[in-house]
Amino acid sequence: MPASDAPGVRVSAGLVIPASELSWRFSRSSGPGGQGVNTADSRVELMWDAASSSALTSVQRQRVVERLGNRLVAGVLTIAASEHRNQLRNRDAARARLAAIVAEAVRAPAPPRRATKPTRGSTERRLQAKQRRTDVKRMRQRPTD
Repeated sequence: MPASDAPGVRVSAGLVIPASELSWRFSRSSGPGGQGVNTADSRVELMWDAASSSALTSVQRQRVVERLGNRLVAGVLTIAASEHRNQLRNRDAARARLAAIVAEAVRAPAPPRRATKPTRGSTERRLQAKQRRTDVKRMRQRPTD
């Protein structure tokens, strides 16, 4: 299946952003390409309205808006891709980047760290190491009579 006919962007096993929520804009790219760079619209901008997406649950939407707040403009996430000379490859790159960014944003936070006491063995080893170091330094001192 060609990349332009893809049904949407698969973010994870349970999350697919439908193609109907994605909008594309094409423009001329800078960089390599010779004369073609002046004529072909190979630069791709992928826009996705994260704030009103039906693909996300309310918890996921809240996480996306919270974690990507500095990248969202009026709730819309914009991704530009111009690293390839071909528009189709830039589309694939933008789709992959969107999937990676959204997957990172919707990931559940790590569980909080539970404070633990050091074991008795680790405490004893630490104190023995300190005592060995003290003895070494004491042996280096000038003898006192």
